[in-house]
Amino acid sequence: MLPAKTFFTALAAAGVLAAQAVPSLAERIAARLRPNDLKADVSFLASDALQGRATPSPGLDMAAEYIAAQFRRAGLEPVGDDGYFQTANYQSVKPDLQGLQFTLGTAKAADGSVMINEAVPTDLQNAPAFKVSLGDTASLDALTADQVRGKVLLVEVPSTPGAAVFQAQRRLTTLAAKLESAMIVLVRAAAAPGNPNSRPQLREAALPASKVAVLTVGDKAIFDALAAVKTGPMEAAVSAHVAAPVLQPVKIHNVVGLLRGSDAQLKDTYVVVTGHYDHLGVRANPSGDSIYNGANDDASGTSSVIEIANAITAIGEKPRRSIIFMAVFGEEIGGLGARWYTGHPIFPIAKTIADVNLEHLGRTDDNEGPHVGQFNLTGFDYTDIAATFARAGAETGVKVVKHPTKSDSFFSRSDNATFADAGIPSTTLSVSYEFPDYHQPGDEWQKLDYDNLAKVDTTIALGILAMANSDQSPQWNKENPKAARYVK
Repeated sequence: MLPAKTFFTALAAAGVLAAQAVPSLAERIAARLRPNDLKADVSFLASDALQGRATPSPGLDMAAEYIAAQFRRAGLEPVGDDGYFQTANYQSVKPDLQGLQFTLGTAKAADGSVMINEAVPTDLQNAPAFKVSLGDTASLDALTADQVRGKVLLVEVPSTPGAAVFQAQRRLTTLAAKLESAMIVLVRAAAAPGNPNSRPQLREAALPASKVAVLTVGDKAIFDALAAVKTGPMEAAVSAHVAAPVLQPVKIHNVVGLLRGSDAQLKDTYVVVTGHYDHLGVRANPSGDSIYNGANDDASGTSSVIEIANAITAIGEKPRRSIIFMAVFGEEIGGLGARWYTGHPIFPIAKTIADVNLEHLGRTDDNEGPHVGQFNLTGFDYTDIAATFARAGAETGVKVVKHPTKSDSFFSRSDNATFADAGIPSTTLSVSYEFPDYHQPGDEWQKLDYDNLAKVDTTIALGILAMANSDQSPQWNKENPKAARYVK
């Protein structure tokens, strides 16, 4: 038996050691964000068994079941209409290529150069044509029905169109229907690779069908002929045929779990953490491998959503605000899952304070050089979110950086942009914007740096918790003109 003095001295020393040994929040989260767990998630989601997770496909459905099982493991509350699933009702629109053809004047589009964007049955013989410019928004807005009714609208587009071009195309499609144009034809200098017509399109089942057929023609002779004339009425006439498509109902799912907040006042406000779980599926590839596994894009982001959710729930301290963890479908074909959620929100958009979207987190071999121990934010200066993650990075030793050009240009290229359009302060977090094998079959799970991914995810989890525990919600930067369109 120890003497009383020795006993109490030892007890006091043990208390000091215990106090010193209490791990920090960052350490507790890091202990739960294990590289091998992330590797297990990514290697399954990006395996050949899932066939590239195209939207829609059996592989995508299998991925959704896996994500739901991981949310169940984490103890998240199921908040979809079917457990963790938020069901989206679409129509699969498969073009009928029978008789598909396009001619401008005497120039007939080469076989395989015509892609159907909107399959509306159309048969035209020597229809009048009218050239428009997507970049001239003032002239587009000034068009009248008398100018373009019954005419084919032709427009030059670059071979690799960006987000601004796609937005302008949607605007033109709406305008053409309103003004009763006969067809829209987007003309490129070369045909798109592969066979885009072989892939069905998706249309929300509840929305009315398109009224105007839209084609993309990739033909050098037709492109040069169009480039040689000014905008306005054209002398050359158009002949074209588009058959009625084959329609089939399709159900696709966002996977959604909730960690409900603890604060009486703030628990009905929400931080959303998103990552897209789809990729490009199977495509013809003369070099051999035809499965586009999408390990970094975006099995890395989806796995991060899973493991961050598991780490935050495992520490046993509920945040003050609620956190929505969501894997969304269809990012690669227009951000469909994010658009479905913001159009059919489970929780009020007005009470949603931020979207933290996770993309390209696993590869450190950026095309510009190694990116280790750091990550980027899109729209870095659009909101005050970057400062929150910078403070988290100061605790973990991970740098939070702004890319001089891509932080802004990539803002509109992922699902964060859809939440931003709804007025929600949003950003996408990425270690690498562009990397070898981007959108190629070589984006395989073995090429990710899982130790770095775990450290980055620890930083992200700290930042998410900081937002969820703060009295102040993230704000748009009203001094930044690039953010002005998102301020509601």
